[in-house]
Parts: sequence; C-alpha cells; structure tokens
Amino acid sequence: MKISSQFINTPLKEYKVQVDWRSIMNYAAAVNDDNPNYFNDENENGILAHPMFPVAITWPIMENLSDYINSENFPLRVFATIVHYYEHLKIYRLIKPNDELKIHGTIVAILPHRAGTNVTLRLDALDKNNDLVFTEYIGGMLRGVKLVGDGKGEESLPIRPILNSDDEPVWKKILYIDKLRSFVYDGCTDIVFPIHTSKKFAHFVGLPDIILQGTATLAFAVKEIINVESERDPNKVQEIACNFSGMVYPDSNISIQMKKKKETGTSKEIFFEVYNHENRKAIRNGYILLKK
Repeated sequence: MKISSQFINTPLKEYKVQVDWRSIMNYAAAVNDDNPNYFNDENENGILAHPMFPVAITWPIMENLSDYINSENFPLRVFATIVHYYEHLKIYRLIKPNDELKIHGTIVAILPHRAGTNVTLRLDALDKNNDLVFTEYIGGMLRGVKLVGDGKGEESLPIRPILNSDDEPVWKKILYIDKLRSFVYDGCTDIVFPIHTSKKFAHFVGLPDIILQGTATLAFAVKEIINVESERDPNKVQEIACNFSGMVYPDSNISIQMKKKKETGTSKEIFFEVYNHENRKAIRNGYILLKK
C-alpha cells in the first residue's frame, strides 16, 4: 500500500462530546490513581479530570478514523495498518464535568519511516467559549505503507526536548500490572481494541498474549510523576509526550524511571522512561512539563 504526502492538511470532521463526572472518575480508577482531585466532589471547585483523560475523549475519532477523514480521495485502507507510535498532549486546563467540547482535527505531518510511514494528527479541543482546553498530537505508524513523495509537515510538530542519556535514574518506581488491568482500562475508558482483551485476537495478529494499552502505561507514569514531582497537583501538568516502543503484559512489573529533571523559576521539565518485565523500553523519550 501507498500514501502520498499530498494528503497533508486533510481535515477531520468535527466531533462533539459532553463530559460527565462518571467518566472522569472512571478514568482515574482505571489506572489506580486515588488522587482526591479526581474523586472528591465535595471539593469547593468539584472534581477535575486526570491529565491523560483527553485520550479517552478523542478515542471515538481514532477508533473510527475512516469516518472522520474529510476527503473523498484519501486511501482509507492504510488505516488497517496503523499503530499508536507517538503521543504529545498540550494541556491548557484540566477537563471538568459538564464541559462541552468540540474537537477539530487535521493531518499535520506525513513522514517516511524505516517501518513504513508516520502520519501525525493534531486534535484541538475547544470549550463552549471557544477556548482551547487541550491539543493532542497523535502519531500513527502505518506499517509497511510506502510514502510517495517527500515527507511534509515536520515543522508543524511541537518541539519536544529529547534526553539522550544512559545515566542511572534519579528515582524509579516498580509497579505491578495486575491480570485484569487491560480489561479494567478498556471498560472504564471505552478505549476498546481487542489486542488488549482478546487472547484469540492477540494470537491472530501474532502477539503472544494480550497487552496493556499504551496510554494506560503512560498514565501510570504520569500518576507517579505527579505524586513525586508535583505535590499530587495535576493542575501543574502542561505537557505530556512520549514514544511507545515496547509491550507491557498484564501480570507483570513495569519500572517507571525518572532520568533527569531541569528546573527554572517557573517550570520543571521531567524526562522519564518506562521499562517492561524484560527490561525493554515500553515508553521512551518520555517528557512532562510542569509549572511551579
């Protein structure tokens, strides 16, 4: 299969959603995050959504991407090969119950890769006042799909500092991923894809077993970094980014490792990685920007 870089700037149809308190609580529960900001609705300002909650908001688009591409000529069949490869969230404020969000999307980059073609979507979430709530860049690897023409759009991607270091971590946390975690994450977030819950389907596509959702692994890392580096205050999270590079299996341990921290008077940059039970990187180039 092939795709042309001429499809850069292809728009997506608008998606609308109204957020309820239950989905906010369920997302935090899905990753065992008991932070009261996500649950205590007796707080003066109510509850707030987990910083990773936007991935559940935009999943209906990604699950039905062929229906949202607003182009008559786009080669939709390439999406049969797509794998979530890259994630970058810019958070302008945390989502709250009763938020009415409009999601506008565009394909902003189509770039060659040794494994195929990397297509990046930009999804902007606006509230009823047309203020930005979050921007999500989702990088999808089209495995085995050849790019026709030169790659385009790299300049449109957000700049993310990359730490190239094999130094010992500043701190690390070992977490056990229980046998039911991928089922719980599936059910609580409505992020549904059968490689995470069906052994039969996982075996059919060549996997040895079901695997944990990549965004769940990332959310576990975000939880620990907020706990350690942000005094459990999720409001301080401004950016979250990473590459998904390996698989995590339920009933195994992961190691969340904070590699380096850079501080200024107003912000804190956190560089991290997550390793699976085989000591292979499940998440690499992890980056979180916190405000002070």
